[in-house]
Amino acid sequence: MDYMKIVVDENISFGIEAFSQFGDVHLHKGREISNDTLKDAEVLIVRSVTKVNKDLLKGTKIKFVGTATIGTDHVDTEYLKQNGISFADAAGCNSHAVKEYVFNSILHIALNNNISLNGKSLGVIGCGNIGSKVSAIGEKLGFNVLRNDPPLKRISNSNLYKEFDEVIASDIVTLHVPLNKTGIDKTYYLLDEKEINELTPGTILINSCRGPVVNNTALKKRLQKEKDIFVVLDVWENEPRIDPELLGLVDIASPHVAGYSLEGKVNGTVIVYEKLCTVLNQTPSWKPKMPDITDNVLKPQSKNIFPALYEIFQKVHSLVEDDIQLKKAQSMDADMRGKHFDEMRKTYRFRRELSNYNVVSPSDEKDFISSLEAFRLTVI
Repeated sequence: MDYMKIVVDENISFGIEAFSQFGDVHLHKGREISNDTLKDAEVLIVRSVTKVNKDLLKGTKIKFVGTATIGTDHVDTEYLKQNGISFADAAGCNSHAVKEYVFNSILHIALNNNISLNGKSLGVIGCGNIGSKVSAIGEKLGFNVLRNDPPLKRISNSNLYKEFDEVIASDIVTLHVPLNKTGIDKTYYLLDEKEINELTPGTILINSCRGPVVNNTALKKRLQKEKDIFVVLDVWENEPRIDPELLGLVDIASPHVAGYSLEGKVNGTVIVYEKLCTVLNQTPSWKPKMPDITDNVLKPQSKNIFPALYEIFQKVHSLVEDDIQLKKAQSMDADMRGKHFDEMRKTYRFRRELSNYNVVSPSDEKDFISSLEAFRLTVI
């Protein structure tokens, strides 16, 4: 195999360690990777902030593009196919991390606003790698889970999948769809002004998939008119220059980091690395060495599952810290706001997934313990 030049987004975990097997690795800021950057490069490894299309790749020697992310809306896959460029994504790499973010958010809002979660309905829009995990956990915890996924409905013809209008009438609505700008399964502005205004007062709305799935302007108008729904936004329109007024109105704000567990990030690298090995007919020789967790025994006090889980999440991942840090951007101009958003992502302290932790259960009830185990916690 010829030694090659490989351009890698600097925010990709283990980027040098993983890809130096194939050649010289050059790290760049994802938003600054350009056509000039790729001169003489043969491999490009990106995240979601790099738009991979004809303008970026024309005249280059790129023969493999990998994105260490679950979404592919930033990649013109048709152009790659037409030009014989191999492509790999990392579907499913951070599904557990996003699932944990969703339930952390639900518990945070419920327990800080004296909302009982018993008997509540959970509407899951999009039931792929992430949505299916959210649905399964929701049922385990006793929610009435309503699923919506038109592509899966067409394939399976199953009554498991409900109509969109029924699902967004749920007490909690969480979005897990790809960003499709056109076609029968268009998700751009899936929640437009009409749908947003029809949300029942008290609804908890969570978007952790792609910003333009929700019309941010319409959402802002609803919240300005009457702050009667709870909103969690990890993704935004016009990232990184997000709307400062909307930022100030949401209950939990984060800078597109719902999937930013260390395991999720590293899984993305591993998946793309192994696919590149396959394309180049190389035997995989790199495995990531994950750092140990010294304090991995958690001791929640509550014998009620929801407060107990909230105690666990408080130890593992502070949503409040992310919210406070991002909301500092409200007073910044557009350029500084964008830099602040990107800097938070670049310097993010990657949380560890719950599978790394042991729990001393405060209850010996079978349902309580099995609910903890559903989050991949080890009960001791």
